[in-house]
Amino acid sequence: MSTESLARLDAETVDHRFKGLPPDADGLTVGELAAQRRNLFTGGFATPVLALSAERLEHNLRLMETYAERHGLAFAPHGKTTMAPQLFQRQIEHGAWGITLAVPHQVRVARAFGVRRVFLGNELVDRAALKWVAAELAADPDFRLVCYVDSVRGVELMDTALDGCARPVDVVVELAAGEGARTGVRTETECARVAEAVARTRTLRLVGVAGYEGEVPQATPERVHAWLRRLVALAVDLDKAGLFAGTDEIVVSAGGSAWFDAVADVFAEIPELSRPVLKLLRSGAYVSHDDGHYRRITPFNRIPEEGALEPAFRLWAQVVSRPTPEQAFVNAGKRDAAYDIDLPVAQVVRRDGVERPATGIEVTALSDQHAWLRTSGEADLEIGDWLGMGLSHPCTSFDKWPLIPVAQADGTVVELIHTFF
Repeated sequence: MSTESLARLDAETVDHRFKGLPPDADGLTVGELAAQRRNLFTGGFATPVLALSAERLEHNLRLMETYAERHGLAFAPHGKTTMAPQLFQRQIEHGAWGITLAVPHQVRVARAFGVRRVFLGNELVDRAALKWVAAELAADPDFRLVCYVDSVRGVELMDTALDGCARPVDVVVELAAGEGARTGVRTETECARVAEAVARTRTLRLVGVAGYEGEVPQATPERVHAWLRRLVALAVDLDKAGLFAGTDEIVVSAGGSAWFDAVADVFAEIPELSRPVLKLLRSGAYVSHDDGHYRRITPFNRIPEEGALEPAFRLWAQVVSRPTPEQAFVNAGKRDAAYDIDLPVAQVVRRDGVERPATGIEVTALSDQHAWLRTSGEADLEIGDWLGMGLSHPCTSFDKWPLIPVAQADGTVVELIHTFF
């Protein structure tokens, strides 16, 4: 990645664009504010403010690096979770092959910060975006992009848009996870047709197969394993047909954040093919993990001997109203907290520098700028208290915060993470 581009992030001026930051920091650069090592709770940060735990973030990065190495997997974590180039850099430093992304704008962000390998987990038929990809490939011989194809028509549109490109775009045939799944080819017969269509072009190069096991209908370990074995068998069949003749390695890719243990199991069974196999895992939510959806579904619940991810997010808000003994309101709502899967969870109350469990406090609803709290008789909660809340679903937590403090356990803010959504 480009250290120069990353360094420019520290030169950004702190001002009204960035919520939660200290008002008296206006005019400082981001780097200058980070260098002051202010305390999240006493250094002027204003509620609501979302913070990442420095220690838990590092733990999660190390754990998935170790997991991928242990199972012989290359790792291209899904960057759409964070859209944070500083975290992309740390993921690459922790052994990532590259970064997975979902749409052309996200690829442009990654390229602006020098990411050299991108796996685009989506079909790409937009003419303007394809022209841009062709220009990037021509300008940088070290840049590699791999993207999905799932139809002959899509192949034709790509071929037309890429006419005259300096080198071919690498593509993988996407196998759908079943009827009712999202994108992807529904049958192996049609997969072969798509692969053959790629082979007839000069602008595309077939390098493998891929898919997303998280779309398997009524997913169980047995069903997910069965679909992953279909994916591997597809790679074997296309290889026997000579359709990977133009590549030096065969990409076989899957792996969200719910079933990467199944991916590791089945990818360990991949037989010897005509070329080396790049077994590419794409899990993304692990960076911050969460206190809801991913806490429930993480594969580490099934394989505790391999470790455990730690939720790294905490949203801090302040009690602004206590109209009755059974009700209170804090100043964070839908604009600040993920709510597409679960509501935030009250975890700790902070008063006069002392934290205690948020006993008897439940978040029951969100308005745009308020969280509704139900409080029982055991809840000790006063106006002015800070409430720390755990969040569910990282993908809709990062996108609400353009600049996120990273705080150590004692509250010292050591870094500020930019996001680009």
